[in-house]
Amino acid sequence: MGGEAASGGFRARMEHYLYSGEKKHVLAGIAIFGAIFGVPWYFMTRGAKHDSHQDYMERANKARSERLSSGQSSSLKE
Repeated sequence: MGGEAASGGFRARMEHYLYSGEKKHVLAGIAIFGAIFGVPWYFMTRGAKHDSHQDYMERANKARSERLSSGQSSSLKE
């Protein structure tokens, strides 16, 4: 019985925080969600240079032309 009362008290307290709509509870929830999603996002994007689509296309065209030119030179050697 003692364990049920403690868990029921915790559950009642959590439901109060979740559904009260008090400003401090709302702000705390926003802060928690921000930390949960913000910290991994920060570490994933830290130091990464985000290339534009144009940069990607230029690299793809360069790689394609290198691949095609190496394919032609290898076929000429045979």
